[in-house]
Amino acid sequence: MSSGIIAPVVALVCWSLVIWLWMYATRIPAMLKARIKLDPTIPPADLLSGLPAGVRWKADNYNHLMEQPTLFYAIALALAVLGQGDGINAAIAWAYVGLRVVHSLIQTTVNVIILRFSVFVLGSLCLCALALHAAIAVF
Repeated sequence: MSSGIIAPVVALVCWSLVIWLWMYATRIPAMLKARIKLDPTIPPADLLSGLPAGVRWKADNYNHLMEQPTLFYAIALALAVLGQGDGINAAIAWAYVGLRVVHSLIQTTVNVIILRFSVFVLGSLCLCALALHAAIAVF
């Protein structure tokens, strides 16, 4: 099976791993500097609340990359299986991935919420278009 939509799926997985690495590259030194003691009786949010916001933003973004993009993976793979993963659907998938990267860069650096939300909405519209195209192909 050859489908153009597989490349953006792989790209978003790779981007998620970049954010995962960035998260730990900033979190571990910040935890050491803050002398945070790992206590399993303290909720993680409380345990890490003393870290600088810029450090926490990376973890927040990593978590976001584990949420809505799971729908992207499912619909992109469905389109590939249906033989609908090329052309406009591949282009929309690349747009989605590009918007997720922009969202990540906003959230992990300046975290301007209205800007981040605007990019999120545009990405969500791409996801809706892919879902609509899959529904048309299936039904």
